[in-house]
Parts: sequence; structure tokens; C-alpha cells
Amino acid sequence: MPAPERRRAFIALLASLPLAGWVASARAQSAPRVSMELQNLQVQRTDEALSLSYQVRVDLPKDLEDALLKGLSIVFVARANLYRSRWYWTDKPRVEAERRWRLSYQPLTRHWRVNIDGLSRSYDSLREAMGVMQRAGQWRLIEPGPPPDDREHYLEFSFELDKDELPRPLQLSLGGSSDWNLAVQRRLPVPLNR
Repeated sequence: MPAPERRRAFIALLASLPLAGWVASARAQSAPRVSMELQNLQVQRTDEALSLSYQVRVDLPKDLEDALLKGLSIVFVARANLYRSRWYWTDKPRVEAERRWRLSYQPLTRHWRVNIDGLSRSYDSLREAMGVMQRAGQWRLIEPGPPPDDREHYLEFSFELDKDELPRPLQLSLGGSSDWNLAVQRRLPVPLNR
């Protein structure tokens, strides 16, 4: 290709770049916003136990709601891990706690069902069913017992959609899709000595 033609092709490419950036930003603005936000996370220490309270705001993407209405069940998991800090080795796990909720839609009764620990309950709307999962108060992590040591401790908390519980073909088709990546994580210090 002669030099003048290469120059014209280069100028045409430069002229199209702002347009490509504008199209990409317009797509990003029009894409549905999927969000999960940790609004509150507190650890309370009493003489009886160490307990956790949290509140998460979840906005489900439209295609996930459609999949639920077509019979797909999804699982949300809340995990709380308490660690003791150690300078000489990896941090020592003290407590590992987990709660799992299975959310499904029952088309015959037009109710939403939430299963937790083998117990299930029906709700009239998706909002009510999600409200059960999105907050917890006084979740006991450490039961009464000997007083903990005075070393530093910290808590790692996560709340997420468990993709491993989805049907395998759906897991493969999602690939790197960010629409279904619903997760929040937080780490905070925990004063165990009183």
C-alpha cells in the first residue's frame, strides 16, 4: 500500500475512534445496572456470644428474574469467617459459618419459595422472598464458652449468588458474563476482648 493511502487509512481510523468511544459509552449507559451493595455489617460481642448482623441490597438482573419465572432455582450464600491474626504464620481460622437460601418460583400457586436448612416458606412476591435473605440479625458465630484470647481477630463476610448450584449448561453458557456476578465482600476487625 502506497504511503498516501496508508496516511488516509490512518486518518480515517483516528476519525472513527471518538465515534467508537461514544457508542461504547452509550451501550454501557443503556446496559441494565446489576448491583449488590452491603448496606450494614455489625459484629456484637456480649457475655453470651459473638453475633453478626448484616443488610444487603440486591437488584436482580432482568434475565435472572425471567429465568426464575421459567423454573430455575438459585442459591444465595452468606459466609462469615473469623480469623486470629498471626505474624509468624498464616492467620488461624476460628469460626466458619455459612447460611444458604434456595429461591424458586412455583407457577401453579404463583408463590415464591425460599428454602433454608430444610425448611421452606412461601411468599406472595419476589420482593418479600428476597427480603428474608437480604438481612440477618443476631447470627451467632461463637457460642458461650471460655473467653477468647487477646490477640487480634478479623471477620471476612461475603454474600453471593452461588453459580455452582446452577445447572451445568447454564454455567457454561454464562462464561464471563458479569450480569450474574452478584457478590459483596467485606473484612473488618473484631475486638473480642472486653
